[in-house]
Amino acid sequence: MKSTHNNRSSFTGSIGFVLAAAGSAVGLGNIWRFPYLAAKDGGGVFLLCYLVLAVTFGFALLTTELAIGRKTKQSPLTAYKVIHKGWGFLGILACFVPVIILPYYCTIGGWVLKYLFTYITGSGSATVADTYFSAFISSQWSPIIWFLIFLFATAFVVYRGVNNGIESYSKILLPILLILIICIAVFSLTLKYTDDNGVTRTGLQGFAVYVIPDFTGMTLKKFFVILTDAMGQLFFSISVAMGIMVAYGSYVKKETNLVKSVNQIEIFDTIVAFLAGMMIVPAVFTFMGTEGMSAGPGLMFVSLPKVFNSMGFAGNIIGIIFFLMVTFAAVTSSVSVMEAIVSSAMDKFGFSRKKSTVLVTLGTVIVGIIVCLGYNLLYFELTLPNGATAQILDVLDYISNNCLMPLVGFLTCILIGWVAKPKCIIDEMKSSGHKFGREKLYVVMMKFVAPILLFILLIQSVGII
Repeated sequence: MKSTHNNRSSFTGSIGFVLAAAGSAVGLGNIWRFPYLAAKDGGGVFLLCYLVLAVTFGFALLTTELAIGRKTKQSPLTAYKVIHKGWGFLGILACFVPVIILPYYCTIGGWVLKYLFTYITGSGSATVADTYFSAFISSQWSPIIWFLIFLFATAFVVYRGVNNGIESYSKILLPILLILIICIAVFSLTLKYTDDNGVTRTGLQGFAVYVIPDFTGMTLKKFFVILTDAMGQLFFSISVAMGIMVAYGSYVKKETNLVKSVNQIEIFDTIVAFLAGMMIVPAVFTFMGTEGMSAGPGLMFVSLPKVFNSMGFAGNIIGIIFFLMVTFAAVTSSVSVMEAIVSSAMDKFGFSRKKSTVLVTLGTVIVGIIVCLGYNLLYFELTLPNGATAQILDVLDYISNNCLMPLVGFLTCILIGWVAKPKCIIDEMKSSGHKFGREKLYVVMMKFVAPILLFILLIQSVGII
């Protein structure tokens, strides 16, 4: 292999690394998926489950993947074999996840760009129509064009490399993203609306629904559903079980305080996830009540445009700011997904970064076009094991997120918890001379709690329970 430890690229400093890793974590999973799950699962109860899991379950998986990357200085495809020669297959499974995710993630990114363009051109009111979103994604050429624009923007950043691309753009986009999220979240709390029935609702009331746990009528089965939803969301939120953090960890210098970096990524990600819910749930509640909060995945593309339209002239400006912010978040995450694949091609086959990026982009173009056509020429309806009705995008999402990610996470726990032993990760975390404060928690999570939770999530995802 041409790629060696000595000439491998690395982040110039811990700030660049943390921002890049946080940028990976802060994507559509946080800004699109987190709010609709929070709304669906009763707000405060979901939020409580998520926060507890983030500092235990999420912490353990994030620590493991970053440490594996830095310890081996390898991409996800080859890193696991370095940890234990009999576990190379886990690297292949981990690498399959971003390969499957990238085409449909860029497709959704294209949808975001389309909405941003619509608001910028002053046509935001058109998105209010119930048929607007379905008419757009079922058209033949428009989704493909927006998908290609989004994909090439992603490829451009990855093509430029770790320092000039990923790190430099993360330093620009992440602070802007955070400022935009805070502004919209605060604005959301100031909203007030009286509906046709004379009922007045405010953003603060919606915020209370979002943050205050309500256990009224809570059954064990319902709580279990909320818990598994929160656990599944963590995969999206912190970008674990898809090889991304292994790739980013491989670019971290040995002297970097990895313990501190993990804490910073956790904090940044959790704050953004919380703010994403804070800017969307209160706004939807104010203008559409609890009924609007049940919109599910359509919350961002169907419900929010109606909220913006209800704001009058300011709604179009807020719409521009919102979809610009979502675009930034989507790009930083798609860059990390592509980087996991590109780095694997570089390490496994000795390709240059430029050649790897071009090949990955071409492959993604082909699969992505098929995904886009899944809503028109290649449309079908398939009932998945979990009961959901799916098209091509949904099938890819189900395979990657419901099957492969829990499986990769579970097998990683077995590898580190019982085969290679937690000490190999703990030693790496301490190798820069810094204390690993949650060492005992880490051992318990990786050996016992995390594998049990992941096994339950896996069998629940495939419809066994």
